[in-house]
Amino acid sequence: MSASAEAERDFAIEPLGESALLLRFGAGLDARANARVHAASEALHAAHLPGIVDIVPAYATLALHYEPSSWTDTRGESPSRNITTAVRAVFREPPTRTLHPSGSMDVPVCYSSELGPDLDALARHARLDVAEVIARHAAATYHVAMIGFAPGFPYLFGLDPALQMPRHATPRTRVPAGSVAIGGIQTGIYPSELPGGWQLIGRTPLVLFDARRDPPSLLMPGDRVRFVPISADEFARARAAAA
Repeated sequence: MSASAEAERDFAIEPLGESALLLRFGAGLDARANARVHAASEALHAAHLPGIVDIVPAYATLALHYEPSSWTDTRGESPSRNITTAVRAVFREPPTRTLHPSGSMDVPVCYSSELGPDLDALARHARLDVAEVIARHAAATYHVAMIGFAPGFPYLFGLDPALQMPRHATPRTRVPAGSVAIGGIQTGIYPSELPGGWQLIGRTPLVLFDARRDPPSLLMPGDRVRFVPISADEFARARAAAA
């Protein structure tokens, strides 16, 4: 079954205000539903429907923002009904080529108690030594489920179940930019200095979000990510080079 055919099954479309639709493929933190979201996003990008302003994937839903004037007609049907009909037709006619292939990126990380103040606590929680925590975290291939919370913040599926750990009951008021963290079943990277309650285990020298770049976000929904351990010296040199 094609990705578009999979996306067609068992999903709901509902209005989201007067200029957007919300497509629901499931609920919660479900990797299968998230894969369907990205398949639907790809199909809609490839379809080039008129008046589309933005396509925004989340965990199990996809928001489709559109210009209502592009979907008015002389029959008196609402723009919402017209674009809903067109969206359902997209999934009955799979695209012939991929216009937005997912990327793959290696993200260097310095895992240490200095840059990742929760690393030791995570090791105790997991009943593993720190070296094993680092090895397991770096061994997985992650997928960007969505970008949210703050510009450029990637929510990553693929965390080793042994490394799952609840968020702090009381969030920190300041988490440094580039902090690599674990929150429940996910891992993520803080793109800028932010408040946050995730477990901090290291830091990357990469700049996750820069409004001057095109696109501004280094990672995009659907991308694959691997973490590559680096030393403190390598981290310092990379930070200096990026400054």
